Amino acid sequence: MRVRDLLAPGAPRMRLLAAEDELDRRIGGVMTTDLQDPGRYLHGGELVLTGMLWRTGPADSERFVRTLAAGGAVALAAGEAEVGPVPEDLVEACRRHRMPLLAVPDDIAFGTVTEFVGRQVSADRAADLSALVDRHRLLVQAAGAGGLDAVLDLLGGDLDLDCWVLAPTGAVIAGPADRLPAEDRDRLVRTHLAARHRPGGPPQPARLPAGTFSLLPAPADPEAGSPLADWLLVVAGDITEWTAKRRQLAENLARLVAAERHRRDEGRRLRRRLADEVLALLRRDADPAEIGRTLDASSVRAGRREGTGAQGTDRPWLVVRAEGTGLPEGTVRAVLEEALGAGPDGALVAGAGTGAVVVMPVPDGPVSADALRELLAPLEAGLGPEARITLGVSAPARGPAGLRGALEEARHARRIAASRSGGVRVAGPEELASHVLLLAAVPDEVRRAFRSRLLDTVSAYDTEHQADLLRTLEAFLRSDGSWTRCAARLHVHVNTLRYRIGRIEELTGRDLSRLEARVDFYLALELA
Repeated sequence: MRVRDLLAPGAPRMRLLAAEDELDRRIGGVMTTDLQDPGRYLHGGELVLTGMLWRTGPADSERFVRTLAAGGAVALAAGEAEVGPVPEDLVEACRRHRMPLLAVPDDIAFGTVTEFVGRQVSADRAADLSALVDRHRLLVQAAGAGGLDAVLDLLGGDLDLDCWVLAPTGAVIAGPADRLPAEDRDRLVRTHLAARHRPGGPPQPARLPAGTFSLLPAPADPEAGSPLADWLLVVAGDITEWTAKRRQLAENLARLVAAERHRRDEGRRLRRRLADEVLALLRRDADPAEIGRTLDASSVRAGRREGTGAQGTDRPWLVVRAEGTGLPEGTVRAVLEEALGAGPDGALVAGAGTGAVVVMPVPDGPVSADALRELLAPLEAGLGPEARITLGVSAPARGPAGLRGALEEARHARRIAASRSGGVRVAGPEELASHVLLLAAVPDEVRRAFRSRLLDTVSAYDTEHQADLLRTLEAFLRSDGSWTRCAARLHVHVNTLRYRIGRIEELTGRDLSRLEARVDFYLALELA
């Protein structure tokens, strides 16, 4: 029952004095007390009945209500039989703490209120249990008939409860996508992934401007799976406030989602074997016709009819080379399967130790490393401080004959990505013709020594004098040495800029009017 039921016809006659906006709180039981500090006996969800014998002055009201709120009580009913009308200081304290306050007239016994609440709570629990059995039966039937969407539609229609199943990238696998905007999905999966590094288990609450949601992971195999690739069950509301039986419904739904995930993964086994075969063919420089036949087989397996659109010969393909650092073997493959493997044109994702190689048809729309980085960005919340995923993307290759070169191109692009910062690092083919490729090939100790020799004195000066010389140097080089453009970019006077550049030249012994000095500084900054 809810607090508002205490004011409904048939309930013991009481008057509402405070917190009329909090009447939807659910009552789980009754506690009668006149202790000054009843906090140790509260477990949450109680309607507290009191004769107010603990009150000796206005300050006592604030302390008493604060204790009830901290202990999770949902409402206070104050009897007027012993000390007369409810004092105004108690009313004000309940308003401050948003605690519903009801006055129990002197002709209404506490036992009458307790008996009424007990009957209502017992009836609610019996109804919940009966409905729970029926809903579990319907959920099992719906899972067999129409998959996860049928299950979630049933919950939405039967309980008016919105639920979603999300991929770790935030993509909607099942549920009403139009009721959960992309920015909310992004925040939900990031909250879920970040919770991996905090104590405490599911359900994980997530509070967004749109409301509160409960997050339950749905791994296909908790022992061998990767949390970064888990599906996520999102339930509207905070299920920790539900009754135990109702909460069991959500937990069973998470298990049902995990079973569907397991069934889907079992169906991917042949596709994985085909992906591994394609990679093996590329590595031994096999005949393009043989590679094409394997690609055609994967397309038929994905749902395309044989003979419709020569997949292996005419379609353009992309290759992505990925590597995981600080992650268990198989994690990167599982992550990329979830991110890129959906739909009839899904990618072939081959395992390669702690990394993976992806061969995928060129999708509609722009193809870029930035698009892949944006797709995988939510995963950064689940990576530890030492973990990272680096990816290199090739240019489109026409047919199987071009895939061997694309694989090599993706390998070089991944080396460029590895030299960057961040949890998810991506580089594309457009960077293979720039200085970035040369920097990626330089050993780490040489890179550090080069940067240190040019910039350590400037960095130390910034630290000691709270100056901004490094940022000034970068802005000057990106402005092509233009004093006016650089001053405008930094919002400083040209004379201030000239002073800063002069100080950099004094500290380093380099002349920034010379091209070779500018090139050296630019490369040193790129190595940061």
